[in-house]
Amino acid sequence: MNDDDITALAQRLDRIESVLTALLEREMIRDWYEVEEFAKLVGKVPFTCREWCRLGRIKAEKKASGRGKFYSWVISHDELIRYRREGLLPGGPRTDQPDAEERGSARK
Repeated sequence: MNDDDITALAQRLDRIESVLTALLEREMIRDWYEVEEFAKLVGKVPFTCREWCRLGRIKAEKKASGRGKFYSWVISHDELIRYRREGLLPGGPRTDQPDAEERGSARK
């Protein structure tokens, strides 16, 4: 091996190392993901993922966010794997809004 071969090999190893570092940073395995991190990993916007949490379409928990009394959704790594394998959980009716009958009776 001459000096040119060694230099080319060192440059190639540097490129491989930078790609591996980028891959590790992109998908570092964690116990819990914030909504923004989860959204990035699954290719959705945070608002959509927050709605899935609220509606029970993915299993998530509320944890203290460090902003006083406010809590934020977090999703476990196991749930990320389950979502990638199986997709969203079946959705039920929203419980935070009255249905049509309740709205009609409230107007009378």
